[in-house]
This record gives sequence, C-alpha cells and structure tokens, in this order.
Amino acid sequence: MYDLSKVVVTSSPHIKSDEDTRSVMFDVIIALLPALAVAFYTFGPRALVITALTVAACVVSEWAYCRVTGRGCTIGDCSAIVTGLLLAYNVPVTAPVWMPVIGGVFAIIVVKMLFGGIGKNFINPALGGRAFMMASWTALMTSFVAPHTKLSAIGSTADAVTSATPLAALKNGQLPDASMLDLLLGQHGGVIGETCALALLAGGAYLLVRKVITINIPAAYILTVAVLTFLFPMGGQPRLLWMLSQVFSGGLLLGAIFMATDYATSPVTPKGQVVFGIGCGLLTVFIRYFGGYPEGVSYSILIMNSLVWAIDAHTHPRKFGYPAKAAKKEVQG
Repeated sequence: MYDLSKVVVTSSPHIKSDEDTRSVMFDVIIALLPALAVAFYTFGPRALVITALTVAACVVSEWAYCRVTGRGCTIGDCSAIVTGLLLAYNVPVTAPVWMPVIGGVFAIIVVKMLFGGIGKNFINPALGGRAFMMASWTALMTSFVAPHTKLSAIGSTADAVTSATPLAALKNGQLPDASMLDLLLGQHGGVIGETCALALLAGGAYLLVRKVITINIPAAYILTVAVLTFLFPMGGQPRLLWMLSQVFSGGLLLGAIFMATDYATSPVTPKGQVVFGIGCGLLTVFIRYFGGYPEGVSYSILIMNSLVWAIDAHTHPRKFGYPAKAAKKEVQG
C-alpha cells in the first residue's frame, strides 16, 4: 500500500529542467568565443573594442528601457549580450566605433523591446540592427581590410587600405584569391565574426552537443546553398570549388548556426524548421547571384523570419484523434 498522504500535488508542468534562458545564452556566448579569438588574431585589438562597445550598448539599452518603462529588469538573462556579440560579428573592423553602438541601441529598443522583449520579437534583433546600419551607412558597412592590417584600436581608419572579400570575387563569377585553407582559418577580408569557418563550425558543434539547437535549420540551410551552387556555378567555374567557396565565404555559417536558429524567430516544428532552412538557402543564393549586394544571408533570414507564423500554421502536427478536415479548418480559421 502507498501512503497517499505523502503525495505532493502541484500544477503543471511537472517536467522540470535546470536549464533556463540564462544558461542557454551562456552556452551561445561560449560557442561564439572561438570566432572572437580568431577575429582578435586576424584583425587586432580593434575587433575586441568594437565587440565590447556593441555588447555594452545592447545591455545598457535594455536596462534603460526597463528602467524608463517601469518593467522588471531583464538584462540578467544575458540575451542582450548575445545580441551585442552577433551584431558586432556582422560589422567590419574598420567601422567607426560609434556606428555599432547606435546599431545596438536600435536592435534592442526598436527590434526587441518595443515588441515586448525576449521571445516576442518577430525578427532577429542583431540582423535587424545590421540591416539598419547597412541602410544608413552602406559605404562603412562594405569597407574591408586584409588580415593583420594595423589599425587604431579606437581612432579613425580612414587611411586603411581596403581589400576585396571572397564574396566580391564570387559575385563576379570568379573564385576568390584566398585558398580553401584561408577560408577555413579566417585569413581573408570580411566582417569581424564571419571569416573563420572552423571556429563557427566548432561553436555549432558545441551547441548541438549541449542541445541548445537542433541540426534541422543549419543542415537544411547550408545543404540548400551547397546543392544550388554545385548545380549552377557561375562563370564556368569548377563545381566543387565553387560550392565550397560559397559555403565557407561570407556569413553563411554564422547565419545558419547562430541567427537562423533563434528560438523566437524560427519555427517550432521539425518540418517547419527544415522548410525555414530551405527558404533561407534559396533566398541566399538568389540574392548572391542576382541581387545588388554580394551577400544575402542577413536579408534571407529576415524575410523568412516574417514568414514563420505561416510555416508554423501549416506544419504543426495533427492532434491525436483529431479529424484531418477539422484540423485543416482550425488552421485556416
């Protein structure tokens, strides 16, 4: 006989976990650190300065918004730190230090907090901040330097010699001058956090092991780009080299692993996540091939972010014992 007097009755949910938003964000921060270490080696201390200032701008913006609006302070969940890191990783090292600070304020206040805070924004805050900076200061956002160029940690970089990125060559139907090893190790021009493919893949592997993300979106995204660029190389280039250059250049790995997988702005169902990843891949290749910019990762994810509601509505599983016609009417209603 069981002593029912010792049974503790509580409200649902009954499954508990030690993980919370803060622990998940800590894992993402850890996963992003290898790319930051490579950025410091490749671009010097200015990369760290821009990253620190962007993170500080995001954290202070969220704290100030909560203080002014009388809401409970939410900076303890560390999501603002992740937004700051990702935004800084999308900025060239030659950018004036004030620019990503303004971008951080926009990302937190306009894209995140005005929609209700974490979990309620419908587009990725870091990508929203990047799009804002790209629209406002296009020339500054598309100016890059060669690796190991000596730059002032805080001052002007107007005298820095610009360098073409691998994507610029690919845009013209040519293979980049950088070798495949350079692409893997990040020894080429680009924004702060996107150059080293190995560091980003290592961070992605860590997130998979920690079960912070699933393989669905990154795999669908990267494989879609790989298949399309292998089947349709530009300029008669060798298919395999063209495909690998497209995958390891630009922000594809950074976007597919760290931004397309954002919980709040990606589908919740496995099938929906695959559809989302394929859509991001299709748009990325389309923009890279036919758009005005060499890169299409940011805009492809932002476009797909705005379609998540439709993807979720048409990919959620049918309720057990629920008639198919009734389920269809519920979705349409």
